[in-house]
Amino acid sequence: MKKDSWSLALRTMAQISGWIAFPVIIGLFLGKWLDNRYGTEPWLFLTTIGVCFLISIYGLIINALKEFKKIEAETNQEKKDQEKDKKITAIK
Repeated sequence: MKKDSWSLALRTMAQISGWIAFPVIIGLFLGKWLDNRYGTEPWLFLTTIGVCFLISIYGLIINALKEFKKIEAETNQEKKDQEKDKKITAIK
């Protein structure tokens, strides 16, 4: 049974959006709070945004690698199925 392409696309979009938005939003609030607490405006804010950006990039890369492995596995399975079908039709 093939996966519904819309649900796959929406799930992937949600994962990517989460890896982009959540670390940056957390970094925004954390950086502002640290700057207000220690009076280091804007340095801790910029530092936390930079770290959160790196976390986002890391998450996106890990997510992309997982998706590539899934696609590769599905492609290999489809090729095996096609070869199997060819052998069956050749035997008949």
